[in-house]
Amino acid sequence: DRRQRQMCIRDRLSDADTAMCFLPLSHIFEKAWTYFALDCGIKVYVNRNPRDIQTTIREVRPTCMCSVPRFWEKAYATIQDKMTRMKPFNRWMCRRALAIGRRRNLEYVRVGRKVPFMLELQYGFFNSRVFRKVQRIMGIEHGNIFPTAGAPLSANITEFFRSMGVPIVIGYGLSETTATVSCYPYVGYEIGTVGTVLDRIDVRIGENDEILVKGPTVMRGYFNKPAETADAFTSDGYFRTGDAGLFDEHGALILTDRLKDLFKTSNGKYIAPQAIESRLGEDKYIEQVAVIGDNRKFVTALIVPSIPALQEYAAANGITYDSLDELMADARIYDLVASRIEALQEGLASFEKIKKFTLLPKEFTMESGELTNTLKIRRPVINRNYSAQIDAMYES
Repeated sequence: DRRQRQMCIRDRLSDADTAMCFLPLSHIFEKAWTYFALDCGIKVYVNRNPRDIQTTIREVRPTCMCSVPRFWEKAYATIQDKMTRMKPFNRWMCRRALAIGRRRNLEYVRVGRKVPFMLELQYGFFNSRVFRKVQRIMGIEHGNIFPTAGAPLSANITEFFRSMGVPIVIGYGLSETTATVSCYPYVGYEIGTVGTVLDRIDVRIGENDEILVKGPTVMRGYFNKPAETADAFTSDGYFRTGDAGLFDEHGALILTDRLKDLFKTSNGKYIAPQAIESRLGEDKYIEQVAVIGDNRKFVTALIVPSIPALQEYAAANGITYDSLDELMADARIYDLVASRIEALQEGLASFEKIKKFTLLPKEFTMESGELTNTLKIRRPVINRNYSAQIDAMYES
């Protein structure tokens, strides 16, 4: 049952594990996980600078680590880029390995089915020749459980790493719910969801598909804010998360978007920006993206590209420049990013697609107030800080 499946995760942890503290301890996700790790007797290593995580993780080689989707998005983009540069035989090996890994880990292990002998034999070969090598380079070859939350991670990336045998565990929660509301069980998880609801937590879907939560981990109220507290709860005591979602046929929770992030174009079409942003986050040339369009005629975006990737592209294609601003302004660079966006938007409705975008030479940061401490964008701040660039995209 649900309780037994969720308990399996804790049963897999012991004082033999090591945890990497990656996110700020001011955030409930990392704080709750660190308390949990210490309660299990797990040694916790603290990475003080998020920019050093790639180096630190290779030094520590943790079995457990909380992270946000951006960590896995960047890893995915790097691996995909390296695969495109491989010789044909090595590229074929990787693709064959992923096909075998997907069949073994998703079609059998995921649902608790016994893996056929020949499939297990093939997986053992590709695991040693391909998957373990990639995991060692990343520093995650001893992975036991890697909880990931804070924003959506695309099903494509989740499937990719799970096929490789990387134990990403997608979850969902808020500060007001003391972090976790739902997460992947060890067996029976559904990719594209945020897992099943934890034992003793009650979740229902309310008006406008809002996720409502009741349980012992839900806060009693906001300190000295009675009006805000009253607004945060339904008349029968459910906390209003502000997130939109639904349950699938297996009882897993699907998170569709933040209700406050949903916007409507001037043509009356509703847009879920996080879903679009998570797609674009898969690309090696795109570092950060903020989708714009509230009360506008069409959807646009502010895009912070990956500067090293652009510089490499420029060098390979004879594009010369004296500054980053000049590089960003080059029509060939714009066309490159436009082609990547178009490919990533395949399958979206016409009104959901980004029609124009602006490349920014500077990253969104926590220091500027443009990012939260889990690297989610703060839309009101970005809309204010880049109002001139946004308005320019709608002038003609």
